[in-house]
Amino acid sequence: MLAFILRRLLQAVIVMVTVAFLAFLLFQFVGDPVLILLGQDATPEQVAALRAALGLDRSFVVQFGHFLWNAAQGEFGISLRQGAQVSRLIAERFPATLELALAAAVLALLVGIPMGVYAALKRGTFTSQVFMALSLLGVSLPTFLIGILLILVFSVTLGWFPSFGRGEVVQLGWWSTGLLTAKGWHHLALPAVTLAIFQLTLIMRLVRAEMLEVLRTDYIKFARARGLTDRAIYFGHALKNTLVPVLTITGLQLGGLIAFAIITETVFQWPGMGLLFIQAVTFADIPVMAAYLCLIALIFVVINLVVDLLYFLVDPRLRVGRAGGH
Repeated sequence: MLAFILRRLLQAVIVMVTVAFLAFLLFQFVGDPVLILLGQDATPEQVAALRAALGLDRSFVVQFGHFLWNAAQGEFGISLRQGAQVSRLIAERFPATLELALAAAVLALLVGIPMGVYAALKRGTFTSQVFMALSLLGVSLPTFLIGILLILVFSVTLGWFPSFGRGEVVQLGWWSTGLLTAKGWHHLALPAVTLAIFQLTLIMRLVRAEMLEVLRTDYIKFARARGLTDRAIYFGHALKNTLVPVLTITGLQLGGLIAFAIITETVFQWPGMGLLFIQAVTFADIPVMAAYLCLIALIFVVINLVVDLLYFLVDPRLRVGRAGGH
């Protein structure tokens, strides 16, 4: 177990250093931060002074080492557009993105797993066919179109939900949350549904496929021969083994929800990291772009590590296989 964790940690460090190097290349090849800060009318003396102050006159290796050291401490410099610490901007926007992603993930699980189980157990029925047709629609429609349609129906036509913003939030130290206010939940509904639809359909189809596969295995036939009830077979044996790959996919999808909430946040003007990143790309705000890439990579690495550990604990075959190998 310890060797497994150490190996995963080493892989995580390699991935993070690689991503940090790619993020550092943004400073080298995407515009000149000195000219962005000073403007085109700056004198050569001013340019040289600022370049020296920022450490841009040093060698490539020294600059990367300095960038890597600061990134490890969560420091990415000053935003070229807003003139504020990038770490503070990320800290202000991260709660909104995390709450949106978690709400979408919980919604996808609570709806997708029961739909997948029903579609597997009642395959061929009209309701099951409707679920499969809806899943194809959810996979096919782009996220921005789903968001626009929801705004058109539920905000413009019916007036049930607001179409933009985060609503009223409560400050808990440095963390801001809208989950403690009614307006916060009201504003969260449409963005969460928009972000959850693709994940929901993916989970539903995965659960259905895995459930059908498990129901054909020998131990399920043996359970029937023992006289176990359908409820015990379906939910005590089949569903438990079905959820092992679902756990892996769901964990990785959570990282995807955080990383790719950009479109949803843009459509609903949700004040999260995705909207901040879009604004940074528009204005070539390189420090914010670099910080976003490193943070998303860190989230994926941490989630992947946690999922690997959970998979190792949940699936006894992995432990037996490794023990046999030793």
